[in-house]
Amino acid sequence: MKPSVNYVSADEALGHVRSGDRVYVGSNCGQPVALTDALARRDDLQQVEVVHLLTMGSAAYCEDDRFWHKGFFIAPNTRRAHDQGRADYVPVFLSEIPWLFMKGRMPLDVALVCVSPPDEHGFCSFGISVDLGPSACKSARLVIAEVDSQMPRTHGDSWIHIDDIDYFVASERPILEYLPEPPDDVSKSIAKHINHLVRDGATIQTGIGKIPSAVLETLTDKNDLGVHTEMFSDALIHAVDRGNINCRKKSLHINHVVSSFAIGSKELYEHVNDNPFYSFHPSEYVNDPFVVAQNEDMVAINGAIEVDLTGQVVSDSIGHRVYSGIGGQVDFIRGAARSRGGRPIIALPSVTNKGETKIVPTLKPGAGVVTSRGDVHYVVTEHGIADLHGQSLGERCEALIAVADPAYRDELETAAKELGIWRHPRWV
Repeated sequence: MKPSVNYVSADEALGHVRSGDRVYVGSNCGQPVALTDALARRDDLQQVEVVHLLTMGSAAYCEDDRFWHKGFFIAPNTRRAHDQGRADYVPVFLSEIPWLFMKGRMPLDVALVCVSPPDEHGFCSFGISVDLGPSACKSARLVIAEVDSQMPRTHGDSWIHIDDIDYFVASERPILEYLPEPPDDVSKSIAKHINHLVRDGATIQTGIGKIPSAVLETLTDKNDLGVHTEMFSDALIHAVDRGNINCRKKSLHINHVVSSFAIGSKELYEHVNDNPFYSFHPSEYVNDPFVVAQNEDMVAINGAIEVDLTGQVVSDSIGHRVYSGIGGQVDFIRGAARSRGGRPIIALPSVTNKGETKIVPTLKPGAGVVTSRGDVHYVVTEHGIADLHGQSLGERCEALIAVADPAYRDELETAAKELGIWRHPRWV
């Protein structure tokens, strides 16, 4: 017998938010849209701070000066607010965000989350977006849940009991969907190079986008691959269906894909629903570098906006302008580096959409280094693989120029010599 739950309207539930509150909003495609829309309708509220990771739905609260958005990731729906001074960015490793809540460094007043309907034992699932949800709900004074009949019930550490929820809002809204652009020729070339760094039986981490999709499409010649990743999309389930990913040889969570959230299509959500092959866990576990390192042959694949000739990686800003977020890049780069046989990879096209080089002599003024040159092992472009680990600045410089766009190589070499980083022994 299922326990009874008393549902209220979104407006009634959000009526309990107070001026001056700090409000957490559930992440990614698991954003509780009915709740965030109701929050934005509260004309009487003042000085409310809204915190969240990436959200894929509307962010009407970002258009109103009564709200202040503090983001761990600046996305298209919040970028204008940041550019216009109605939001700020918190650069922090994703693995550490839950501890900001739970240790009181960033105390929460309200948590707005989206969950599945409760089962006969009273447990709801965070579904496709576990990530920060559990830590936010444990920390907040008030927990309001959008109980969506369309939210998949996922396995792993994805549960919250109805006793830990204060207000329930019923919903039958389709879960938000997101389909990345299909891989282009450059992404496919990058993926072919990455394929050479992936062994049979390896455990992989990748994200969403053209390069991650291309990588997963390219792994058709690999066997017994495992997955331990912050997020995944439809391209991963296609690799599972092909038989390339079965997780049988993982050294941690054998026979399970481990992730903290999924972003994709209705097909993906139906695939993970009540499917024990997929194990969803909070970010403080999935992204913990020491947990990541327990996966042998861990291959972490992450992107970048630009890389300088010494190997410094920028991935959250374009000069002074914040463009995205640190996310889990450093968590997985460091975890893979500690893994037995692990391979941390930074993958990027050699040029921007405007044809400008992404391998640069020096970073743009104001650009934030996300992954330090001491953490970088492999940098991959469509032109090849630069192995930087243990290499001197001069050796790194030479390796990176070799994978830069050919049209810029002479210019980069000249700049490197002027900067004093292009150097060799006198007898060479």
